[in-house]
Amino acid sequence: MIRTVFLAAAALAATATAASAQHAPTRRKVVESVTIQAPADKVWAVVGNPTDATWIAHVVRAEAVTEDQKKPTYRLTLDNGHTLVEESRKLDAEARSFAYYLTKNDVADLPANDYSATVSVVPEGEAASRVEWKAAFYRGYPNNDPPPALNDENSEKAVRAWIQASLGTLKARLEKGGS
Repeated sequence: MIRTVFLAAAALAATATAASAQHAPTRRKVVESVTIQAPADKVWAVVGNPTDATWIAHVVRAEAVTEDQKKPTYRLTLDNGHTLVEESRKLDAEARSFAYYLTKNDVADLPANDYSATVSVVPEGEAASRVEWKAAFYRGYPNNDPPPALNDENSEKAVRAWIQASLGTLKARLEKGGS
């Protein structure tokens, strides 16, 4: 009898835990890449310069906010006047990799919380490069029962679309001979 009650209680606890876990946000990961017909050094000259971020979708201006060499911060002004603030976590010119964390973000612009990313440039021969953007984040609404636009799936879809648009702009800019 005691064993039956114990098993029933354990089953009930497991069911309650599973039900509540369905609403909790999960860390989302997006990886996108594009091949650009331009040498890696030319691509890195743009990607590795955080104050030249107008290739990122909706960004019209970028500027350094702090001169802290360990964690420089940049303000990206969007076409709607809002801003994103990113803190550089690692800018490695030798590896052609830039890692950053968004310290300020309006979920109306990018439906993501606790967003971090790494953008890398990898040579593909002498005249081409692959740019890879890896992002990790939580949905735009951190609590249970998010509105549809800020749920896990739609937040991931919006972040993926933003990254794809940014990579497309970068590709177009560099393949047209721009820098």
